[in-house]
Amino acid sequence: MLNNDSKQPIGSLRISRDVIATITGAATREIEGVADLAPFTTNIKGWLMKKQTAKPIAIDLGDDVAVIDIHVILKAGTRIPEVSEKIQVAVKEAVQNMTGIAVSKVNINVAGIDFGTPAAPMAQN
Repeated sequence: MLNNDSKQPIGSLRISRDVIATITGAATREIEGVADLAPFTTNIKGWLMKKQTAKPIAIDLGDDVAVIDIHVILKAGTRIPEVSEKIQVAVKEAVQNMTGIAVSKVNINVAGIDFGTPAAPMAQN
């Protein structure tokens, strides 16, 4: 933050990964075709190392550039590549606009399909 009188820094700003994850989750849930974030993620590496993550969103933050991994459950009938691209664009814009942190990648991991809430048919182009 700059002091308008002397253009000298008057302090610092740090944004936690939890804030970025909250913004990411909100932007993801707004996309048509997303049923929800995956309630948990597991993988073989985690099982072998006895470390399992319970978070559907992982933020790798270095040098003010973020890489975001999102585990989602999509509604049945959605076109996975189209919904994934919409999530990537929405998350990147939301995080960059709200925090000023550059987002280099938004990786989408489809953890499941929700057959209980079918998606509205998507228009053909």
